[in-house]
Amino acid sequence: MAEKNNALSDVTEGTSQLLHDATEKTAQTVLEHTAKYNDAYSTIDKFVDGFWERVPYICIALVVFTIFYFLSKLFKFFVRKAIGERSYSKQNLVLVLNRVGTSAILFIGFLIAMVVAIPGFTPGQLMSALGIGSVAIGFAFKDIFQNLLSGVLILLGEPFKIGDDIVVSGFEGTVEDIQIRATFLRSPEGKRIVIPNATVYTSAVTVVTAYTRRRCQFVVGIGYEDDIQKAKNIIMAILDKDQSILSQPAFSVNVSQLADFSINLTVTWWVDTQETTTGNSISAVQEYVIEAFAEHSISIPYPVQEVKVYRGEGEDTSGRAKQTT
Repeated sequence: MAEKNNALSDVTEGTSQLLHDATEKTAQTVLEHTAKYNDAYSTIDKFVDGFWERVPYICIALVVFTIFYFLSKLFKFFVRKAIGERSYSKQNLVLVLNRVGTSAILFIGFLIAMVVAIPGFTPGQLMSALGIGSVAIGFAFKDIFQNLLSGVLILLGEPFKIGDDIVVSGFEGTVEDIQIRATFLRSPEGKRIVIPNATVYTSAVTVVTAYTRRRCQFVVGIGYEDDIQKAKNIIMAILDKDQSILSQPAFSVNVSQLADFSINLTVTWWVDTQETTTGNSISAVQEYVIEAFAEHSISIPYPVQEVKVYRGEGEDTSGRAKQTT
């Protein structure tokens, strides 16, 4: 009986010891996890406390940037009033001052706002973070800086203005906008053409609408049997009668070529593009010439090709066919 009691006592003590050890391990594990969570909570609390501490400074930074934003708008307004309304020829200068000045004001406002919002921040740190002095960034932004500088030079030099028709690098269109990076054209087909300013600045540019007086010209052929002077007088009368054709520079009709099938006359005159277009004027004069030549029996020949068909020796070779081309 005593032995049974001793065995039971040993089992009880062992169980108690196991429970004690398990309890200690569980408590230790819970304490370790609690410490981890406490560290995480402490970190979050620090971030939250730091954020709420910086909220007033962030609000002040937003207010500062907003003030500079309105200063840029005010700067645009004064530039327009001071320069834009005085002379149309200064429109490109207005664009330069507006874009460069506005960008500079906003950039300064951004730097000041960053200094207010972030403790210990300096503009030099921003430059270092962006890597602006590195060779790699310099090569990467080479084209951007080149286009920007070319855009400023184009706006200052004013080789053309918004609304002009130009031809550059094989592209023709009306200038819609001259931005710092590119020049925007509207083609005659209604397409938008974007040309980098560096290309525009380094290429030959033809300003089609630089002058209001434009020359019109076309070639008309008459037959070798027709009276040349009579044909010239008919065309000169048509040009003299048209009110849209300028008297100075004087219009002219000259023999330009003795072609295979006709004597070619080159007709030249000048118009004011504020009153009519070159296309409309050329079309109208050509219609009048066709009608007048038909009325005075002056031919406008077209190429005629004669084809001889040979059927062989001893056969009739008089068969001929005429083909017009």
